[in-house]
Amino acid sequence: MQVRRLEITGAFEFTPKAFPDHRGLFVAPFQEPAFVEATGHPLHVAQTNHSVSARGVVRGVHFADVPPGQGKYVYCPKGALLDVVIDVRVGSPTFGAWTAVRLDSTEYRAVYLAEGLGHAFAALTDDTVMTYLCSTPYNPGAEHGIDPLDPDLALPWSELGGEPILSEKDRNAPGLAKAAEQGLLPDYGTCLAHYETLRTAS
Repeated sequence: MQVRRLEITGAFEFTPKAFPDHRGLFVAPFQEPAFVEATGHPLHVAQTNHSVSARGVVRGVHFADVPPGQGKYVYCPKGALLDVVIDVRVGSPTFGAWTAVRLDSTEYRAVYLAEGLGHAFAALTDDTVMTYLCSTPYNPGAEHGIDPLDPDLALPWSELGGEPILSEKDRNAPGLAKAAEQGLLPDYGTCLAHYETLRTAS
């Protein structure tokens, strides 16, 4: 398993070794020893999510209140997508910045984003599947969104070659600046303290 620390604190890319043969293919997208070495703590999985998206669908930007937040380990078992991690933590040196990783069923890369980071992705093929390992259960009262078309973020949806397909909830979400004004965004110092709690508890 190859691990790459992404430009935003708390985000990592994992690339497993795939084993194809005449029967098909075997791969382990999540491997705990590599995850613990990278993050300093194990991943507590409280919920797994599965989404199927048509080409051009954009889901996100989503994040949750910290604590407890929701860490996500995501990979694409079918199709291809552009996965985007956005730093929405107020006070972070990379606040408002984003990084993107292509996830697909050829390389089987995975991305981990720690609690407090924003997440979005764009499906690049029809019937693209995303699998999520989530550290906490879904809690609608603690879940928030940011407009994925916010021009201040300038997320990389041009690769879609057309207008992104959004849910009404995502389309009507506030931009980053408005979300900050409304006090919706996580605090960077609080997030760092939470990450340390995860490491010391392991």
